[in-house]
Amino acid sequence: MHVAHTRTRVVGALTAALLLSAATPTAFADEPEPAAPGDVVTQSPTEFHPLPGQWTNTRAWRITYRSTNAKGGPNTVSGTVIVPNDGRTGPRPVVTYAVGTVGLGDSCAPSANFPRGTAVEATLINQVVQKGWAVAVTDYEGLGTPGDHTYTVGRAEGTAVLDAARAAERLGIPGVDADSPVGIMGYSQGGQASSWAAELHDSYAPDLKVKGTATGGVPADLMKVAASNDGGLGSGLVLMAAAGQNAAFPELKLDTYLNPAGKALVDYFRTNCVAVDTTVGSFKHITDVTVQNPLQQPDWQARLAESKLGTHRPDAPVYLYHGTIDELIPYAVGRQLRADWCARGTNVEWHALPLLGHIGGVTAGGVPAANWLADRFANRPFHPNC
Repeated sequence: MHVAHTRTRVVGALTAALLLSAATPTAFADEPEPAAPGDVVTQSPTEFHPLPGQWTNTRAWRITYRSTNAKGGPNTVSGTVIVPNDGRTGPRPVVTYAVGTVGLGDSCAPSANFPRGTAVEATLINQVVQKGWAVAVTDYEGLGTPGDHTYTVGRAEGTAVLDAARAAERLGIPGVDADSPVGIMGYSQGGQASSWAAELHDSYAPDLKVKGTATGGVPADLMKVAASNDGGLGSGLVLMAAAGQNAAFPELKLDTYLNPAGKALVDYFRTNCVAVDTTVGSFKHITDVTVQNPLQQPDWQARLAESKLGTHRPDAPVYLYHGTIDELIPYAVGRQLRADWCARGTNVEWHALPLLGHIGGVTAGGVPAANWLADRFANRPFHPNC
């Protein structure tokens, strides 16, 4: 009887172990579905290579996690969490990193490109990781998960960025938990997303210990950015932004405004990435691809106004930078964001980057921005210059 009982216990233990192995990386079947923003839905090991085959001595996980869409409803977003494989078990900071425009197709998502060494901004992300920090990189809503990417929809981007940090804290990484200091970082679309995360932090994710936000090349006013790019080098980005707004708000009915050329372009953008999109879409006027300009309609104007930044005071310090000859996001837009935040009492450290355009801004500004975050994690004095 004793032997039989022991055998039953052993078999039961082995069965449990097999079930545990089979359940990884997804949640157990008998566990409730994750519901809170930032809860991890799935996780699986992946690799992080800034360039093809480049070794980084890191561990990485592709995750999906709960977040919130622009209308306040629940959604699921994908992303990647990267941690130095340095043996450190004590506390380490978490940076939630928002990438610039990659495109609308799922193949463009950072998570899809990190293993291949083809992700945009991966070299800069690696510089952040090599500081010893855990880094969470959201794919944003609709990149790597069902549905279209809600490109340029500020609130959806901001929640995805904040919930990526929450998800990183809930993965069980040694030294990373709810007490970890958090930094927010991004440029261009990532500047919009990180700035929205900064504005949303106090109301949406006050549990995160945010020390500061480093943000640059910010498209803080989409109407002004669209007007500046109409017929220019970035005109394809305007149409991509319209598709992103329509993904979040289908009642805008973008297709009813597009002519056949416009519909063909949007269909093309939905399955391709930014390098080819900007080439194909450049130097077109809105009137070239529409039967009626949606940006002149009150419902479109109202939705775009919802993504305007500078209307709420970030509750942690901000490092804000912008190239003075930015050809895609007008310098005046960045300067106005500084003025709006300063008027609301934000601790802003502003840096104009003389004679630098959009790409030059991220190249020259990214490292100082990361160093500024390092100072925030070390509780060093900062120097607002409103």
